[in-house]
Amino acid sequence: MDTLELLKTLSNAPGPAGRESTVCSALQGLWQPYADELHVDAMGNLIALQRGTESGGEAAATGGRRAVMAAAHMDEIGLIVTGIEREFLRVHSLGGVDRRVLLGLEVTVHGRADLPGLIGSRPPHVLPAAERQKVLPWHELFVDVGLSEDEVKAQVRVGDHITVRQTVAALKNGRAAGKAMDNRACVAALTLALEALHGRTHAWDFYAVATVQEEVGLKGAITSAYGIAPDIAVALDVTFATQYNDSDPGVFELDKGPTIGVGPNIHPDLAKRLGEAAEADEVPTTLEPLPGSSGTDAWGIQVAREGIPCGLISLPLRYMHQPVETVQLKDIERTGRLLTGFVTRLPADYRPSWEDAMTIADGGPDGSGAEATKDVTA
Repeated sequence: MDTLELLKTLSNAPGPAGRESTVCSALQGLWQPYADELHVDAMGNLIALQRGTESGGEAAATGGRRAVMAAAHMDEIGLIVTGIEREFLRVHSLGGVDRRVLLGLEVTVHGRADLPGLIGSRPPHVLPAAERQKVLPWHELFVDVGLSEDEVKAQVRVGDHITVRQTVAALKNGRAAGKAMDNRACVAALTLALEALHGRTHAWDFYAVATVQEEVGLKGAITSAYGIAPDIAVALDVTFATQYNDSDPGVFELDKGPTIGVGPNIHPDLAKRLGEAAEADEVPTTLEPLPGSSGTDAWGIQVAREGIPCGLISLPLRYMHQPVETVQLKDIERTGRLLTGFVTRLPADYRPSWEDAMTIADGGPDGSGAEATKDVTA
């Protein structure tokens, strides 16, 4: 599967939080050839099951194989129509929208039919001098779809969703930029892993889940984890990549592979096994310390039911929550390869242990991520 074309398909499909059906439909077609079972649950999560091969021992005694779930959210940030004022739409955010970059964007209003539009405001010439350099508040922004007031009211309702119109741009050095790379880039990695695992033996049942409504509260992760009740899980999401004037701790270089999360949101034995899988398959990785909430689906999965041991793989991304989110294509492929190796190496009788799990592979004896970056030629 071509990574760039896959990414274009996923990024270009609209899927604002709470209205993910279009990107879900595109993903169903991609996942169908590699799934033994495929369904959309009541929340809207897309769930693909690949059955494992283990049939004896504990699996036979309990009537089923052990299950590992890998989750990547397919929703994107967007806008919601809050009012209609003459022929203009008043809007507010769905998720963590950055108002600094909204002015002048082309958008799609998902009304009774999809309508092209743009985000506008009063020009600086007519603003008081004190307001010209300020970030515009929501009540100063509007969406113009080019229709008359009567036509707008016939086509658009309060509560309709709006997404940014932005196609994927292939950049130099194997990079790509576009909207919704958070988190379609990881959905692409999950798709690559599903494809790879289809041709490989794995003892455990593997559930690939494209979750909904992560951007507004991890809702799809919570419900899908409760419904599947996996023995362990791995969440895939983006993290902050280095960019201009940003070299603080907590940012990671593009083309150095994904990060492996460590911290209270992450079961240490799963972090260790992810590190071992990376080492075995020569996937470059860096440890990412997370002292509290990871802000990802892992935070919701970890506390589903009686608790689910969870790991986290994160993909470095520049310009998060802007229309030009930028990723390295090889990092997407490396993330898929890491997940594939992790799943295929799970012993049939594996249970996450709290003993001997604190020394994480390649993180040094103190678990420090400072020395965790591996060779990046892969």
